[in-house]
This record gives sequence, structure tokens and C-alpha cells, in this order.
Amino acid sequence: MSTGGRIALCPGTYDPVTLGHIDIVERASRLFTTVIVAVAEGSTKKQPLFTADERKTMMRTGTTHLGNVEVTGFTGLVTTHARDVGACAIVKGVRTAADFDYEAQMAGFNGRIAPGLETVFLPASPEWAFLSSSGVREAAAWGADISGWVPAHVADALRDRIGRTA
Repeated sequence: MSTGGRIALCPGTYDPVTLGHIDIVERASRLFTTVIVAVAEGSTKKQPLFTADERKTMMRTGTTHLGNVEVTGFTGLVTTHARDVGACAIVKGVRTAADFDYEAQMAGFNGRIAPGLETVFLPASPEWAFLSSSGVREAAAWGADISGWVPAHVADALRDRIGRTA
């Protein structure tokens, strides 16, 4: 893992990676020395469409232009992974008041588990405030053009996956 400087962790499921996710990572990369995008490998959420390795590859491909961004996987508590990589902050993108309410609650839990680990909220850029991975998956399943919402390599992967399962 990275050494030195201020390290931020951007945890998420990223199923699939969207341009909104990339925007948050880009913005975090301007604020921190190193940004580690942590892809959840195990989740209490429903079964992901893509494997953890596929999602990590999608994120790596989408962030190759960012020299201070690394992509890892994690299982278990995000605070444990943050400690393991030496992160001083968790960065979360928020689109709506509901997102903020949920993430603020998680920040409270994380702060109790790992005192000193800060949570930084980045509001979604206006052009991505509507965008969610679940919305992209559903739109793609119904044949909508999702090319303006995800990187090209993710759009291709979605077409391939949905074509095999639909």
C-alpha cells in the first residue's frame, strides 16, 4: 500500500462503476496524496451483477489517468481496511438528503469504531446527482443507452453480461 502523505479510502460496491463514481474519485484525488478505491468483495447487499475482480478491473481502467489512485478489494469492516492502508479519511459521495442521512449514520458508527478516522462527504456533481448503479443496471436491462452514464468499457461489460443473462 501507499506510504506517506494523506491517504483517503473511497469504499463502495461499484456494481457497476459509473461516471459519478469516477467524478468523486477524481475530486478526492485532488484533495489527498493517495486515494485508495476499496471495492467491497463481500456485501450484505443483494448479489452483485459483476464479480469483485470484474469491478476492481472496471475501476482500475476508469482511473488509469489518475496517478495517485489505487484500487483494492476489501471484506469486513471498512474501518479495518482503512487502518490497514493507513487512511486518515473515508470519502463518500452523496447525491441526496437520503444518501447524506445514511452516510452520516455510518460515519457515526465508523467514528466510534475507529476514533480519528474522519469521513469526508463530497456532494455529487450536478450532472451525476441522479445517477446510481442500480438505475444503470435497470436501464441497461431494458435496452436503454447508458453510454453517457458509464465509461465505455463498463457499457461494453454491461451489454455482454445482460446479453448472457437476459
